[in-house]
Amino acid sequence: MSITRTSTTTTRWAVVALVVAAGLVAALQVGKAAIATPMLQADLGLGLAAIGWLTSIFAVLGLVGGIPVGAAVASVGVRRVLIAGLLATAVAAAVGAMATAYPLLLATRVVEGAGFLLISVAAPSLLDDTDVVAPRHRDLAFAFWSCFMPAGIALALLIGPLLGGWHAIWWTSSAVTVLVLLGVLAAVPARAGRQAWSWHRLAADTGTILRAGSPLLLAAAFGLYSLMFFALFSFLPVLLMARMQVDHQTAGMLSAFASAVNILGNLAAGMVLARGGSRLMLLSGANVVMGAAGLVIFLAVLPDTPTFLLCLVFSAVGGLIPATLLSSTPMAAPGASLTPVVFGLVMQGNNLGQVVGPVAVGSVIDAQGCDAAALIVAGAAVLAVVAAGALARVLRRPASP
Repeated sequence: MSITRTSTTTTRWAVVALVVAAGLVAALQVGKAAIATPMLQADLGLGLAAIGWLTSIFAVLGLVGGIPVGAAVASVGVRRVLIAGLLATAVAAAVGAMATAYPLLLATRVVEGAGFLLISVAAPSLLDDTDVVAPRHRDLAFAFWSCFMPAGIALALLIGPLLGGWHAIWWTSSAVTVLVLLGVLAAVPARAGRQAWSWHRLAADTGTILRAGSPLLLAAAFGLYSLMFFALFSFLPVLLMARMQVDHQTAGMLSAFASAVNILGNLAAGMVLARGGSRLMLLSGANVVMGAAGLVIFLAVLPDTPTFLLCLVFSAVGGLIPATLLSSTPMAAPGASLTPVVFGLVMQGNNLGQVVGPVAVGSVIDAQGCDAAALIVAGAAVLAVVAAGALARVLRRPASP
């Protein structure tokens, strides 16, 4: 399963850029629903519960489809799956832009969610190919990839209000996806050495991965990170409007900025790992800081401005975690051919955290107030530190470039 060989020692940064761009346009589809909420309410008369499904359907699909999509990547090939994901996203966004009723819009969001899943599993599998990324650059390449989610969501939050309506947001998201698709078609060559697809093989491969232990720890660590991150960021605009008395657009801009600083942590992790830094120290330290910051934020023990600055620290330091975990995924795979399936499992862990975090925190805030939400975030941080320690013990050392 290698791309047509050019050089085993040179990183093809143009392909890496296209991979990151594919993730970026996929994340745009997540963020656009959040920023379009007031427009959808006014135009289609939707309630918050209905709009919530427009976003959460992505996580639900990822929760159940990660491993099968990983197996499809190994069977069909990375390029084909990546193209299918981009095509599905572009077409669904265009059809959604023409929707006049909720059922059709929701149906297109299901297709967009499927496209997001295909992209988010196939794209990092491409970065594990030594004909695309030289071993010495792998950690940095995965750091760039791990920026796709905060960057895409922040871009949607910033640009969405400037487009004048939700239809324009949907059309724009379709157009930029088409541009990335054309780039992938032109620059990413076909892969060879694919495995035959079979449900029996999928079951056998899944069993091998689960017995290995380290992929499960990796998925658990990612799930706990996502739980903490989305526990805060799903409610950050509301918290900012309530505590800082800002309007909806200002809250969106501040939330976009807070999401964007997560990129700093992603890039910092890549540079530290490329220089031989400790994965355990990065994961443990970042989880401790996220847990402590989340505790203080939800307990509201600081004035408004320091609390928002603490949100920035929460996001920036938290960015160390996904870059470290994603670059560790090939190391956790029992064999090179199973790496795409392990990426699928990691995405399932990520999506589990996205589903559980907002639901758990929203429920306890309604029932017992923000103090209880603080305990959830702190507890998740403790479990994440334990998972990081266990993961560091079982991961094999990366090969020398």
